[in-house]
Amino acid sequence: MAALSALKGVSSTVYSNIFIELPVPKGNLTGQTIIVSGSNQGLGYEASRHFLCLGVDRLIMAVRNIDKGEAARLELLKATGRDGDTVEVWELDMDRYSSVKSFAARAGTLPRLDAFLANAGMAATTFILAEANERTITVNVVSTFLLISLLVPKLRESASKFGIVPRVSIVNSALHYIAPLKEIDVGDGHGIFARLNNKETADMAMRYPLSKLLVLFGVRAFAEQLENSKEPLVIINAPNPSWCKSQLMREMSSPGLRFGERVLARSTEEGSRALVHAILSGKESSGQYLDNCQVKR
Repeated sequence: MAALSALKGVSSTVYSNIFIELPVPKGNLTGQTIIVSGSNQGLGYEASRHFLCLGVDRLIMAVRNIDKGEAARLELLKATGRDGDTVEVWELDMDRYSSVKSFAARAGTLPRLDAFLANAGMAATTFILAEANERTITVNVVSTFLLISLLVPKLRESASKFGIVPRVSIVNSALHYIAPLKEIDVGDGHGIFARLNNKETADMAMRYPLSKLLVLFGVRAFAEQLENSKEPLVIINAPNPSWCKSQLMREMSSPGLRFGERVLARSTEEGSRALVHAILSGKESSGQYLDNCQVKR
């Protein structure tokens, strides 16, 4: 089963990147407020550019480094011709829960919040702890769902006040197909976090794929709770931009990987179309993994 799953992930990525061109986003975001984390470069930057071109009223760039965020903000304004007050740069360090909480508290003061694109993430081969958990798990999983949990009240408030259906999208990856399930096998009674935080047994080469599998599980669980609640619906989904040219895998770089990226990887701009599509998607996408801008059950 593991071999078949890995084959599915690899074959779908190769087919997608060779034969499928993602559609350019279309829509009207006039009046809306959207937060994009990790937006000073890569997929988050390109998605932000698309949002501005679609008329978003207020774009909040959530970044770790304010200076880099401000530089990216100026580039976006120049590229799109939008007014300066359209884009704001807010600090968000996913390594620290205190930063996540402070960011969410600030977001709670917004007049409205229509969508959150959780793009910030990391891939590392070195075992480092952050907030008592292995850093990849802290950033990609725990902090991400902590922030979403804290934003849900504002999203629901906006839904009630403005008659909207808010959306949350967490960037995923086809690499979840090759995640090592042994690291989340709790048959030994120690629990998932105990296994993931064991430096001696941690499979760091596969930690990023595993984090994306956990994100998919989390999206399904969150969607079920959000849909069953009596509160206004918040859509949550997990889009896969496929293999794109970016800095995400810089710690894992090798001659083979760099060559593969040159011949197979999508451009960063094309990959970002999948993320924008997810934010524009409707109820049919809630709890789902999206691949090539389509629901893949």
